[in-house]
Amino acid sequence: MVMTASSLPADSSLQVGHSQSPKRWRTFIKAFQHIRNLTPKEVDDFMASYEIYSLDWTDEEQMIAAFGPNYQQHVGDCLRAYYSVLNHLCSLGDVEKMYIPPLMDKKASVLDNQLLNEEAVAREVQLAPGMKVLDLGCGRGRVAAYMTNISGAKIVGLNIDSNQISQARELNDALGFDNQFVVHDQNDLPLPFPDESFDAFYEIQALSLCKDPSLLFRDIYRVLKPGARFLLLDWVSLPAYNPMDPKHAGLMRRVKPLIGAVGTPTPASFSKALEDAGFAVTKSDNPSIGGLQAPLIDKVDIYFRGLRRVIHGLVKLHTLPAHFRTLFDRLCLDGQAFVEMDNLRLITTTWRVVAQKPAVAI
Repeated sequence: MVMTASSLPADSSLQVGHSQSPKRWRTFIKAFQHIRNLTPKEVDDFMASYEIYSLDWTDEEQMIAAFGPNYQQHVGDCLRAYYSVLNHLCSLGDVEKMYIPPLMDKKASVLDNQLLNEEAVAREVQLAPGMKVLDLGCGRGRVAAYMTNISGAKIVGLNIDSNQISQARELNDALGFDNQFVVHDQNDLPLPFPDESFDAFYEIQALSLCKDPSLLFRDIYRVLKPGARFLLLDWVSLPAYNPMDPKHAGLMRRVKPLIGAVGTPTPASFSKALEDAGFAVTKSDNPSIGGLQAPLIDKVDIYFRGLRRVIHGLVKLHTLPAHFRTLFDRLCLDGQAFVEMDNLRLITTTWRVVAQKPAVAI
């Protein structure tokens, strides 16, 4: 049954249960096998990719000093190396969709909170059958598939990682959906779409990789039809964060590599960039209960640290190759720093901004 976004209840927590969470064991086995078969170069490139997270897009001088004048290409290469491995690591747990959602229901699992979030996104951008919708940073196409399932909209997903795009195509084809998936770096503008070709836009935690949100939002404005709605759900530093505070700065250095953030936007910077591009911002908030995502972050961290202990034991017994330990030690390095920053309200990865392109050109 396909429902329009408007038919989804404002509080659909009673409608989302564990029975609706995807069966994970096949995905787990497939991801596990992929990780086992990684080449030494793929592992080395993944580990080396973390160098970009000690820098920030806003400091071009430092970028050029580190990577040369073609630093954007170098960062893109690192992102491809990073996500081509990370997406399989995440698929061993509840974050195959590559994001920890807002806390929408305290009693629900991470997976079910993802579904609740995606239903909220569908309502905000008013998805309906026949709409053509752009999903920036679409990952493995799991969110796109759910959006199509609940709304009947056609999703066009864009992602820098060809590995994830191939998985997105495979899943959506298997489900019989007419969704499309494009390999493209969001920082390579213009986007490969005609003017006024989309009825709506959403993205979930992909703008941490965006070099210049102002330029990107202008191009998204170009490809959206008049009246189209826009939603981002992403990482920001919050007003309580003080870069001059040694504790705050130390936590930030630990968390940015964990969440894959090169830029450091704020709620205000997102709203200004959208308004400068021509959008009318209608909402800017944190949809998590109490404004805290930490309970879900902690669940994910506890699970992966437990899995890491199992991995260590299997590597010690020579049942698994040593690179499993290397990868899991890196993956689990700073989860509690992420929890602490969220509890201190220094950052969140679930800031939501909703905007709309005017129905009539101004």
